[in-house]
Order: sequence, then structure tokens, then C-alpha cells
Amino acid sequence: MLIGGQETSKLSEDARARLRLRSIGFVFQFFNLIPTLTALENAAVPAMIAGERTDAATTLLERVGLSHRLDHRPEQLSGGEQQRVALARALVLGAPLLLADEPTGNLDSTAGSEILAMLREFREGRTIVIVTHDPKVEAFADRVVRITDGRVA
Repeated sequence: MLIGGQETSKLSEDARARLRLRSIGFVFQFFNLIPTLTALENAAVPAMIAGERTDAATTLLERVGLSHRLDHRPEQLSGGEQQRVALARALVLGAPLLLADEPTGNLDSTAGSEILAMLREFREGRTIVIVTHDPKVEAFADRVVRITDGRVA
């Protein structure tokens, strides 16, 4: 498999991990935030792992409307706010590929619509792949690929 022009099967485990870190952002249905970290620290985790400055985490949290919640831990945030932190975390290194697994599945309709609007805002220069069962999320997509019983339908 090629990612960013590199044949991943020929890379060491460490090289594949570095490639994933820089090339792929992940947004999960259940947020996967670290409970002991603040919103800012959670958003900055990939940058810290990469040994980079964490300024982008602050900027992204401001862009998703959380400048007033930087020091709050996940338990102090609503589901929509937690997903916005997760989105900022996925984007903090500028990954050209964003994979989102049911990014609105754990949210009410208002928060879900906000997340979709943010995904649309951040799509410039990147590919976003969303896995969903929700027709509203599907309608957001430029292209829909259906998979049935493990096969492209």
C-alpha cells in the first residue's frame, strides 16, 4: 500500500508509525480523549509525540470554538465539545488524510451538524474518509461508497 508515495510494506514498524503519525488523523465515535489531560493537552498529543511545538493545538481549538475550554478535562466537556477536541487532535499535525469512524454517532443532531460543518471547513487540501450508517452524514459526502458483506456494493 502506498501512503504519501511510500510503499508501507517495505517500512519498519517504527517508520510506519511515524508515517501514520504525520499522514493520518483519526476521529473516533467515542472521542478517545485522555481523561487526565486538558482539552489543550489532548489536542496537542500528536505534536508532543512528534517532538513539535504545540501552538497549532491552541489555534485549532480556537477555530472549533473552544478557546474558553482549553483547561477543561474531558469529563467537564459536552460530547460535542469532546468531539471538537478530538477533531483538533486529528488535525494538529496537518495530516493529508483524515479517517473518521462515525464522528457524529455519539452526538445529538445539533452537535453532529456542527461537527460535519467543521469537517467541511477543514477539508481543504486533505482527503476525509467517514464511516457512517447515518443518511445525514452520507448526504454531506462528495462521494459515497457502500460496502455490503465486506464488498463494495
